[in-house]
Amino acid sequence: MDLRNYSIVTASYWGFTLTDGALRMLVLLHFHSLGYSSLQLAFLFLLYEFCGMVTNLLGGWIGSRAGLKVTLFAGLGTQVAALMALSFVQPDWVEFLSVVYVMGAQALSGIAKDLTKMSSKSAVKLLVPVGEGDPAAGRALFKWVAILTGSKNALKGAGFLAGGVLLGWLGFAPALWVMAGGLFLLLLGGFIGLRQDLGRSKKKVKFNQLFSKSREINVLSLARFFLFGSRDIWFVVGLPVFLKETLEWSFAAVGAFMAAWVIGYGVVQAGAPGLLKDGGARAASRWGAVLALVTVALALAVQLEFQVVAVVLGGLAVFGVVFALNSAVHSYLILAYTDSDKVALNVGFYYMANAGGRLVGTLLSGLVYLGAGLPGCLWVSAGFVLVAVILTAGLPREETA
Repeated sequence: MDLRNYSIVTASYWGFTLTDGALRMLVLLHFHSLGYSSLQLAFLFLLYEFCGMVTNLLGGWIGSRAGLKVTLFAGLGTQVAALMALSFVQPDWVEFLSVVYVMGAQALSGIAKDLTKMSSKSAVKLLVPVGEGDPAAGRALFKWVAILTGSKNALKGAGFLAGGVLLGWLGFAPALWVMAGGLFLLLLGGFIGLRQDLGRSKKKVKFNQLFSKSREINVLSLARFFLFGSRDIWFVVGLPVFLKETLEWSFAAVGAFMAAWVIGYGVVQAGAPGLLKDGGARAASRWGAVLALVTVALALAVQLEFQVVAVVLGGLAVFGVVFALNSAVHSYLILAYTDSDKVALNVGFYYMANAGGRLVGTLLSGLVYLGAGLPGCLWVSAGFVLVAVILTAGLPREETA
């Protein structure tokens, strides 16, 4: 285990994630306070998710040719540029101009997010020693992937809290300047410290190979599309707007709840190897079915207005636990199903599907909430989970590590 380089990659991913979570909350709450509707808020994030799709696909190809160090620090640098660009937005701009400009800046952030994510998660496969067909090696891979992913999500939750607090304390533009400065310092330190060139393919990867995947990677990627779409349908716009409008929570309170949810999700995800007997396809199907039942029960309770506050807060906590276990298993499987020489290519393709699910989920979050409120978001979410369960049922039961 190359602990030094693993630590540098993880720290870089952590720093990016803090700013990513804070930025999402800053943009959402700032523009909601300016009177934007739930659908308009959703549009602010569409290019962010769309560019994430394109970046994952092309980033995996670039990473396999140029190495993961290049794509990792290109992602951090692009995020610094996005934060600075957003700080120039003015409240007195024409609404159309503001939306277009913010969408453009968010597009840069989407490129940054998925360059950083693809690079970091691909690097784990290369930094953790594994042997073909070795159960102990597969377990070790599951453990280190879960630690990286879980800690990242916990810090994204901290970023949500930081975004709400910074908005109330410093205001929109100064908060962005603080985040950009901190991330730039982390970028410099990581670039100097990470000397190893990771992920460069031994063979030249042709562009047409981007879409040439094994059946299990295609099926798992499609399942990931629906799994993450199911979360973002209620999470991105529906829930924070519900907390602000219906429950009349403050910016800091909304940020704190969103933070607590994501931190809890990250903690469970990091601990998934200790909670699950295995991280294989059987676990993906089993926990996917549990998630479908939880989502249906939650949607029904909110639809019937049964103890709405308790159900929303407690029910979404249960959703988060089960979703975290599902996500951890999926994150392990994509690395288990691929070999080291194609890791950047396959992980990029997989997270392209992830970003596609988030794109559709984000649009539906604003659209469905506008027409059917939070209950509608939860019913559509349940449908997405069910499709993901059906897809994972077709995955092979033996994975290579």
